[in-house]
Amino acid sequence: MNSWYTVKIKYIKELEDGRLKSVSEPYLVDSVSFTDAEARMYEEVGSQVRGEFLITGITKTDYADIFYYDDCDEWYKCKVTYESMDADSGKSKNVSNNYLVTAASVHQAYERINESLSEMLVTIEIPSIALSPIVEVLPYVPSADVELDRRPATEEEMTSGVPASAESAKDSSDSVELEEDEHVSSFEDETEEE
Repeated sequence: MNSWYTVKIKYIKELEDGRLKSVSEPYLVDSVSFTDAEARMYEEVGSQVRGEFLITGITKTDYADIFYYDDCDEWYKCKVTYESMDADSGKSKNVSNNYLVTAASVHQAYERINESLSEMLVTIEIPSIALSPIVEVLPYVPSADVELDRRPATEEEMTSGVPASAESAKDSSDSVELEEDEHVSSFEDETEEE
């Protein structure tokens, strides 16, 4: 199961007037672990940023859903609350979820989140909408999820589920075990002679 991670990177950015400025920008990455989020950032942002960059922080971020619209690049964080009834005790409790939506303004973000969640069976309230500092959202793409050397999987690997590199490592570990066994037997032979 994938989760959302906010990854902050720091790099030197060239401004429109030609000046260089050190900036820190957060990206939202859909990945399975902190390590995977870091690796995806090196792959994705490494091709976009000229020069070196540094990952300064990775935090797990809780978003119920993300709604992307092509006409805007600004991300708004929307807090949505609704009342839910506990089936066992019959008591009601307030549930809060965070959503991200692209919009040109707070008003448009409000309209879009209402439209996106209109099929919910409960009445929702939106207590806060704020402009998010997130620069880009990098969703999980299965076709891009290949090994680091970026080679396509062979047909044998597809059927067995084991990469060829793992098979060769297993074969080499078997040969190491044989060598150790030979060494042990030669040691036993030496002790018998004494």
